[in-house]
Amino acid sequence: MADDNSYESMLCVKPEVHVYRIPPRASNRGYRAADWKLDEPAWSGRMKITAKGKLAYIKLEDKNTGELFAQAPVEQYPGCVVESVTDSSRYFVIRIEDGNGRHAFIGLGFADRGDSFDFNVALQDHFKWVKQEGELAKQEASESTAPKLDLRFKEGQTIKISIGQNIKKKEAGGAKSRPMAMGLLPPPPAGKVGGVIPPTVGQPTVSAVQTTTDPASLLDFGSPGPSAPPSADVWGDFTSAGSNKDAVQSGWVQFS
Repeated sequence: MADDNSYESMLCVKPEVHVYRIPPRASNRGYRAADWKLDEPAWSGRMKITAKGKLAYIKLEDKNTGELFAQAPVEQYPGCVVESVTDSSRYFVIRIEDGNGRHAFIGLGFADRGDSFDFNVALQDHFKWVKQEGELAKQEASESTAPKLDLRFKEGQTIKISIGQNIKKKEAGGAKSRPMAMGLLPPPPAGKVGGVIPPTVGQPTVSAVQTTTDPASLLDFGSPGPSAPPSADVWGDFTSAGSNKDAVQSGWVQFS
């Protein structure tokens, strides 16, 4: 049973529900709401679902005065305290108790289908929370009973840390010469500075292009006569055409 000093919380409130007298169960097939006198409810009022610890309580109260008509303590859901009928989702059979060890089964009906849905969900959520709390408590109990690893030093136990030797090894390793960096090449020989190779002594220097053109070949107009000797003046034929000395001296012919 729940502790009387625990806090009581409200899970669901419905302002109008109906209570029916139900006939004894004829077989194990379940209850049917069609067998009840749905047009003549035995009582109508307000319903509350409260939770106190792990228990949920379905309380039927007068909607004007709040006087308690009946209540049904629920230890688990689904279970024998709350049972759905086989032919409708708006009607349930609940087991009420008077606190003196006596109990009775009554029919509980909702006018709206949404109210019956809220009634069902409120009970499911509460007992889902109860299940999670139980699993968490089991996990904490198993962790508390498990042996813990003792990492404390025993009496007289010491450890040795060689800090100086490690520093000396690092300094000795850092004194090693570093290899030459890749990509640095030695300077070229003195004879190859600038990328120009000097000519070899004893070899004649060949000029780029040496072409000597004979002036007589440029003035050859295809005359049938013999060509003038190389030593003759190539401008002699033109000097006889005029008497201007300046023209002869300059090499050009002046026509009058």
